[in-house]
Amino acid sequence: MKHAWCQKLFVAILCLTVGLGSSVLSAAEVKVGVLHSLSGTMAISETSLRDVVLMAVEELNAKGGVLDHTIKTVVVDPASDWPLFYEKAKELILTEKVAVTFGCWTSVSRKSVLPAFEEYNALLFYPVQYEGEEQSLNVFYTGATPNQQLIPGAEYMMNELGCTKFYLLGTDYVFPRTANKILKAYLKKMGIPDRNIKEEYTPFHHQDYQSLVAKIKSFAAGGNACILSTINGDSNVPFYKEFANQGLTADDCPIMAFSVAEDELLAMDVQPLVGHLAAWNYFQSIKTRENRAFVKRFKQFCQEKGLPLGKSRVTDDPIEAAYFGVKAWAQACEKAKSFDVDKVRQAIYGLEFDAPGGRKKFHKSNQHTYKPVLVGEIRKNGQFKIVYQTDGLVEPDSYSKLLWPDGNYPAPTGGPR
Repeated sequence: MKHAWCQKLFVAILCLTVGLGSSVLSAAEVKVGVLHSLSGTMAISETSLRDVVLMAVEELNAKGGVLDHTIKTVVVDPASDWPLFYEKAKELILTEKVAVTFGCWTSVSRKSVLPAFEEYNALLFYPVQYEGEEQSLNVFYTGATPNQQLIPGAEYMMNELGCTKFYLLGTDYVFPRTANKILKAYLKKMGIPDRNIKEEYTPFHHQDYQSLVAKIKSFAAGGNACILSTINGDSNVPFYKEFANQGLTADDCPIMAFSVAEDELLAMDVQPLVGHLAAWNYFQSIKTRENRAFVKRFKQFCQEKGLPLGKSRVTDDPIEAAYFGVKAWAQACEKAKSFDVDKVRQAIYGLEFDAPGGRKKFHKSNQHTYKPVLVGEIRKNGQFKIVYQTDGLVEPDSYSKLLWPDGNYPAPTGGPR
């Protein structure tokens, strides 16, 4: 009798334990890092990437998380300070032990953190267009490579606008300098003489563009000139302002920007910018049901969380790339049935997924993303009118064929130890 009672008690305790065990499992957490500048010169662009990553994580958690784990975000602010990016990356990897990090904007910040991700075999999703010339097994690049942005942008200026003179203007760091090296190689290949190509750089947070715009005005005299701009961060505000102050318009000398999107236009007087252009892989103005829903959710999220500008917020290319990076990582974890970096990496190769701007996929081997290419013209409401779009997705080149004509590219770096 006593034995039977004990047996029933044991069974009851076992059932309770199993029930509690399931509860504990479903309440388990996995940490992910968010490594974006929330202060300093790059905050104008990067803050929104933090916000959309938080939104994507909230959406995943609302559906049960990933592998029955709730996702916990660990947000750090490297403050547009490149050495601090490295320290914050190590903090996320070693102290917080995150499963993945979503972050960086400038190439100098990405290159600053790369040694940490490769040394500890950690995983970074990088959401911004860049200069290429890199393939790390510890990074998945969800932004554009040069053949998905730079070259199509220059090609549009030549073929559609008849430009024969090009002023290459950028911020003084690795992305603009390498981007312009690729652009010059392309322009020379297309028969543009050296005298019709000018190249100039300004430091981060540069504010005084008076003399530089005067030189551009002189260069543009006679027509058929344009600017290919890789100015980054808050320097875009005084540059475009001075451009308009000196009476230059898109008709006189159109600007094709590679680092100005809807988010940056929020901080500018848009009226003088009407008609200037940008090349990206996504615009908020894409007219699909999925994109309209994404834009609406982001605005509502920002309003509900009390974030600056609330429902006045916009989406743009890096915001979309940051968002689908989170979703693609989660999809890969589910496919791999693991958070292990090496297993997740293999699950990402060739992975197809839905994004707000349409279906995309990862390359089967080179860490980059197949994307469409779009050119947009700035409208007075701060949005872009899409004036050109490729027919389908463009395969990404991690190394530019213009700089490596023999195709003998360097071997990938990083990876399993």
